[in-house]
Amino acid sequence: MFKKFLGKSETELSDEEKSKQELKQKISKMNITEMRSYVNNKIPNLEVSDQGLVLVMKNLVVADSESEKFYLKEDDMDSKKKKAFDLVLVVAKSKKINIKVVELIQNFTVIYEEMIKKFDTDYKDIYASRFADALKLGLKNLNKVEDLKLKMNVLKGQ
Repeated sequence: MFKKFLGKSETELSDEEKSKQELKQKISKMNITEMRSYVNNKIPNLEVSDQGLVLVMKNLVVADSESEKFYLKEDDMDSKKKKAFDLVLVVAKSKKINIKVVELIQNFTVIYEEMIKKFDTDYKDIYASRFADALKLGLKNLNKVEDLKLKMNVLKGQ
């Protein structure tokens, strides 16, 4: 009854929730390469969104509820680790970034800190500094988005 007063019908809410659940289900089934294609907006009929970026980062950062293990493990192949590291860097460059994604990137660097250091020393790479730069870039992009929203609100007269 209250939904009618607020201007939203029950079907609109359920369609929105259904689309969120579909997106969550699709992203949870993706491998790293597919997630990277999604973030780069290369998957037909599936446009990248801020909610999708959060789900991609949660796949990497949040431990699996059944096995209590994270996506990356110490004994994973180095190519999988590198792909995951590169995926996080691509997510940080995305224009659809929000504060939750930046927080998840920061959690990624904390959770996998030892793995990143080991990878850097073994392969003479600089992922540790790249993640620091990615966080700065993510915050910079987030500030740009917020500035644009503020300007749009001013132009609309709100």
